[in-house]
Amino acid sequence: MSVAVAAEANDFGATVSGVDLTNLHDSQVEQIRALWLKHQVLSFPEQRLNHDQLAAFTLQLGAFGLEPYVAPVRDHEHILEIRREPDEAVQPFGASWHSDWSFQPEPPAATILHAKIIPPVGGDTLYADGYAAFAALSADEQDYLKTLRALHSARRPYSHQGYQAGGGDQRSMTILPSDSALEIVEHPLVRTHPETGRQALWVNAVYTVGIKELDEDVASQLLARLFAHSIEDRFVYRHRWQTNMLTIWDNRCVQHCAQGGYDGHRRVLHRTTVAGDRPFLRTA
Repeated sequence: MSVAVAAEANDFGATVSGVDLTNLHDSQVEQIRALWLKHQVLSFPEQRLNHDQLAAFTLQLGAFGLEPYVAPVRDHEHILEIRREPDEAVQPFGASWHSDWSFQPEPPAATILHAKIIPPVGGDTLYADGYAAFAALSADEQDYLKTLRALHSARRPYSHQGYQAGGGDQRSMTILPSDSALEIVEHPLVRTHPETGRQALWVNAVYTVGIKELDEDVASQLLARLFAHSIEDRFVYRHRWQTNMLTIWDNRCVQHCAQGGYDGHRRVLHRTTVAGDRPFLRTA
């Protein structure tokens, strides 16, 4: 594969050109995977994919992830349409820092997002490097955090109460609130990546609701500090979209946050996820 790779600062994020994602050989898929593991966020400009081609590319990276709480596009149960109409008054979907579906027992390894309609202003996505955030902590704090289990839940955005509070009924997207969003899943607060072996700070302000080993007040204070630390400017890459650009990122070590700033304009992207594995607690 003859490609050009333009890396962002600290190799966190890269743009890959010179490749057609609708016509990949196995060796090319492996090269893309290697670049993805290295840079964590990859973007591919000028990729004209229909639904079937987006699904086929996703399956070259792994099985589809599970997509709860949001209605898929018609006849494609694994593709979500991330849509915001010009007159929507609620904040953009995904506008708070999170790792996709971290409340699942086996959260997705990757998210793939393909841009269809991009407004002329705003609409960037911010990505935060969990590896760098963890590495910047003191050795003593790293050792302590590796002993803790974070509690994740979908209750804030997807319980019936959370859906109403977040203005879900005002969205053009069809959100499917459920009592299942109240369930709690435990994950290590520091996640060891199953492919790279690197460790990442793995909590997020949307889905992380507590710490198993700590009482609620102490856990809330620690989480608030870790949330703020993990999205410091030094760890963040701002991604600017183009129509027909496809971006893939690693949910096992990356958080993201959708930006607004395009009121009065339509924005449409199509999303799939790649199935992941269950995070495991590692203290050494």
